[in-house]
Amino acid sequence: MRTTKRIALLSTTLVAALALAACSGGSGGDSDAGGETHTMKLALNQTEDHPSFIALEAFGEKLAEDTDGRWNIEVYPNSTLGDQNEYLQSVSDGVIDLAIVSAPQLENLQKDFVIFSLPTVFDSIDHQMDALADPEVVGDVYTSLEDSNNITVVGGFTQGARNMYTKDGIAETPADLKGKKIRVQESPVFIAMIEALGGSPTPMAYSEVYTGLQSGVIDGAENNEISYFTQKHFEVAPFFSNTQHLIGADFLIINSGTLDGMSDEDRAAFDAGWEQTWKQHTELWKTQTEEAIAEAKAGGATFGDVDTAAYTEALSPLLDEFITTDSQRTLYDAIRASAE
Repeated sequence: MRTTKRIALLSTTLVAALALAACSGGSGGDSDAGGETHTMKLALNQTEDHPSFIALEAFGEKLAEDTDGRWNIEVYPNSTLGDQNEYLQSVSDGVIDLAIVSAPQLENLQKDFVIFSLPTVFDSIDHQMDALADPEVVGDVYTSLEDSNNITVVGGFTQGARNMYTKDGIAETPADLKGKKIRVQESPVFIAMIEALGGSPTPMAYSEVYTGLQSGVIDGAENNEISYFTQKHFEVAPFFSNTQHLIGADFLIINSGTLDGMSDEDRAAFDAGWEQTWKQHTELWKTQTEEAIAEAKAGGATFGDVDTAAYTEALSPLLDEFITTDSQRTLYDAIRASAE
């Protein structure tokens, strides 16, 4: 596996690195001209042992091999290129070429992406990934940001089932979350979700959650088992409630100009490599979820079941609240139909 380039977190160094990227023509260009090499920068807010990093590193290696070195991907993990809320602008501007962002980040630009964050939309990870890879289901929404933001959505990664974890006990029912400050992504649907469960939603950058829990700024958060373990949140919020309130999604986005700069041959290699990548990621996700649960338990975390019916009842009104347009209804119906 290639050694991923590290950059310092000092702001001055980051500014210099991004300025250099902008000046070096890292985004796009004519890939046929003299066998020119393009190294695309990919921003990720996960660690090197996360399934996303592992799968994306393999993606870069395969792309370089399949294009005879014309196109390459360098993955920057651990939020070294900023937080997700910065990635959209950076990709749009061509400062970086690629990034992994969660559905709520895209929802801030295009409201149809809210469907991917609503409870009960997906029956399972397999249903989710089949839908996210089906152009008949997601083709229109994936290209909907090209004209306005110069961003193309390549495809999706599963975030697995999202659950609640807190500092002081299993939340067996929504009543156990009453008044608790729960970290959420900055998204209307996630804020409304915590409010529906009786908690106090607290938007916060992912990179700040550990210290937020440690200091008592927040009482809990919601995420999947892998993030819970790899970010060491189990150390400061040892009670993991198996609410499985939704199956979340991440998306790989690319600067549309970069994508357009690929020859037909290289674009075909990119698309084929991506298909292999999301499939590898899905299998890694399933395996590492079980490993993360075991490791977190060994580290002192307690996992507990909840009253699923009580959570479903509290969250079900969100569908009517957030599906408000014809295009959202069409996307939702297509996803639900794909489960049949």
